[in-house]
Amino acid sequence: MQVAIDSAWEFQGLTFPNPAVGCSVVDQHGKIIAVGVHEKAGEPHAEVNALQMAYSQLTDDSSILLLSDSAQIHDFLITNHNNMFSECTLYVTLEPCAHHGKTPSCALLIKVLGVKKVFIGQKDPNEEAAGGIELLEEGGCEVAMVDDCAERAQDLLKPFVTWQCKPYVTYKWAQRLDGTIDGGTISSHLSRIHVHAMRDCSDLIVIGGETVRNDRPTLDARLVDGKVCDVLVYSRQHKFDQTIPLFNVEGRNVFIESSLERLKNYKNILIEGGPSMFEATKDVVDAYLCFVAPKSGGTIRFTNSTFEMRTVHSKTSGDDTLMWLEKS
Repeated sequence: MQVAIDSAWEFQGLTFPNPAVGCSVVDQHGKIIAVGVHEKAGEPHAEVNALQMAYSQLTDDSSILLLSDSAQIHDFLITNHNNMFSECTLYVTLEPCAHHGKTPSCALLIKVLGVKKVFIGQKDPNEEAAGGIELLEEGGCEVAMVDDCAERAQDLLKPFVTWQCKPYVTYKWAQRLDGTIDGGTISSHLSRIHVHAMRDCSDLIVIGGETVRNDRPTLDARLVDGKVCDVLVYSRQHKFDQTIPLFNVEGRNVFIESSLERLKNYKNILIEGGPSMFEATKDVVDAYLCFVAPKSGGTIRFTNSTFEMRTVHSKTSGDDTLMWLEKS
């Protein structure tokens, strides 16, 4: 289950409006033969990606890996499984979905394939998709919750649960080992790709006025060929050089306002900024994402906030360390 959870964190912040989910497929000897994650809304769910890979591993047939449409993968597995999954166990961070939405039901697929056991990290809080456990049990599958991993699986679900009732706000910044955040590009290319992918999934980016004036950013998702989202420039001064790139991105609304009231009109919000913005938004932020680069230099640090955080997840990102944090 921990492998499934860690794999899902690779795509945390990239699956809006869906939750990040991971799945491990284990054979009768207890060996992990495949791991799958849900990578993007509308694309195959974690269970489908894991079973697709498992089929290829068990049969040495890579033709299934050429399929990217969820319904096509479902149909291929149902037609060709030949009971090969009957002794397999699935570990899924979230209860497999029971309904047919943009993609077919994962619970129904697992049931048809005759998977022996399914261990689940969290039940699905979405009433429309819930019911997977009952569907699996009807097919004779043994289903159990993994209580030891419940809190870690719940951490993955927090953005999805929050979106149901209010905006989910992530504050992102990059810093060097000495804590400095100024003086040019800090994070690695891989880290910047990750941020651009998050922008692609966001519907609003918030940035401070001083950062706009000093950095003259574009705030697009060009590194992933992503979509354009709106920008809120949080500033008491409303006059800006209109040649700054962020003001000239086609299809974007740019708001210059001295309050954060506009956040209520959006669902998935990414804040990018420095110490002043960090302090000004501390009451609206749900999660913090920090990229720490193995460098030194610069002069500006976060020194004006004293609240403590806990590390929810961390991993390497190129040469950097990526940390997901929450207020303690």
